[in-house]
Amino acid sequence: MDPEPHGEPGSWPVGPLEQALHAARALVLADLVAHEVAEADVVSMVEDSVAHRRWWVEQWPDGVAFLPGLVAQDVQDALLERYGRWPLCPVCGTGDPHALEVEPELGPDPHWVCHKAGVKVASVGSLGGAMPS
Repeated sequence: MDPEPHGEPGSWPVGPLEQALHAARALVLADLVAHEVAEADVVSMVEDSVAHRRWWVEQWPDGVAFLPGLVAQDVQDALLERYGRWPLCPVCGTGDPHALEVEPELGPDPHWVCHKAGVKVASVGSLGGAMPS
């Protein structure tokens, strides 16, 4: 006997908003894992941001493409309040450690950028490939 589609939670269709939220969550988690800071309390910060941004994008559906950058910025701000700067710049080897910033602040295709060196370091979700060896 095959289960009914409405009877299995995993079989529920996922709409475009939920897909975008899941994608934003996955990208930011990938960056946190790459920098080995994906502890339970930090993952909770991601979840808090996703919940907040769900409401935000319901109010402004045209902003769905901006979710990865916004979630990254939310988590970066929450980490700064609790622990300090994240992610630290892997490009600049001298001077005071500084955090990368998300650009554009409100736009699609967000990147982690070092303003000191004036370079794009990695797309949000791709910090693992930008780690110094």
